[in-house]
Amino acid sequence: MSPETGRLVWRRSPACGNGACVEVAFDGDRVLVRDSKHPEREPLAFTTEEWRSFTAGVVAGAFTQN
Repeated sequence: MSPETGRLVWRRSPACGNGACVEVAFDGDRVLVRDSKHPEREPLAFTTEEWRSFTAGVVAGAFTQN
């Protein structure tokens, strides 16, 4: 884990119970995303606008497979 990610508050869904979770942390104008099974790996970084677009797509069902 990089020194800067050690000070962040990582959040995950309350529905995550098996340890295979996506975790999200907010760091200024960046949103960081990591795999809870591998917290030592460098997280993916997105702008807040990219994150808003992604979460809006999730809510709208844009990623749902039929």
